Amino acid sequence: MYSMSEIKAPEDCASLTEIRAEIDRIDREIVAAIGRRRGYVLAAAKFKTTSAAVAAPERVAAMIQTRREWAEQEGLNPSLIEKLYRELIAYFVREEAARWKAESV
Repeated sequence: MYSMSEIKAPEDCASLTEIRAEIDRIDREIVAAIGRRRGYVLAAAKFKTTSAAVAAPERVAAMIQTRREWAEQEGLNPSLIEKLYRELIAYFVREEAARWKAESV
């Protein structure tokens, strides 16, 4: 990863090339963070006792609400962040369910 001192602030970029490089760097960090998140999701499967626990709709609802609040704090559209997280969560629930099913057989 990069330290904050290595990252140029938007206002310090002198060209579109520099801006695009910083956007690419941030996107790479986002993808890496999603990959790390996947590891935790899959590890959670061993603590679940039923397939319903894998889906955990009450946990999803709480997560979505919190992510909406975080979006507002960052000046982002909460509905967009909710949409992104719902898609991400649905993907990870499918992966976790497959892991849970394989481990519980």
